[in-house]
Amino acid sequence: MILVINTSGPGLDFVLNDVTKHVDTDKQSVALATETEKFIQENGAKWTDLSAIGVIVGPGSFTGIRLGIAYAKGLAMGLNIPVVPVNAFELYLYDAPDAFVAIDSGRGDFFVASEKLEPCTMTIDEVEIKQMDCPRTVGHKPFNLRNAVSIVNTKLKLGADEPVIPMYLRPSYAEQNKK
Repeated sequence: MILVINTSGPGLDFVLNDVTKHVDTDKQSVALATETEKFIQENGAKWTDLSAIGVIVGPGSFTGIRLGIAYAKGLAMGLNIPVVPVNAFELYLYDAPDAFVAIDSGRGDFFVASEKLEPCTMTIDEVEIKQMDCPRTVGHKPFNLRNAVSIVNTKLKLGADEPVIPMYLRPSYAEQNKK
């Protein structure tokens, strides 16, 4: 069984094989361990049933991403199973490989990527021009987290040894405001 953890946005999101759950919480760091265990138990599984953990590495909440990665790595180390990074662009492009992904960053610009464009940030003016290179634009609705299970399976089969590090497309507020 593959467990997927997403802490890149508000609340917590989980997938275990094909079952999903969203937990509303203002304190991801407090709720993550308890809610993960509760989710696994609700699905009749045990920690030892897990064969891998997928974790969403961004883009998204700076602190949330770091929390999710640290927790997933700790679980994986304790269970002696792999942890596999999945980013939001992979999730969007899984269902729409020919699309231009534009995710509102909440800071006046967009996180963008496509099959032909490496992940980066763009202004709305740049997005309006660049999205014309693709037949459609996605990112304005949530991604399908269930797809992460297939992405993790594919990466494991290919033997991909991708580092599980945050996908930051710009400096944090602290780095930007550093004097």
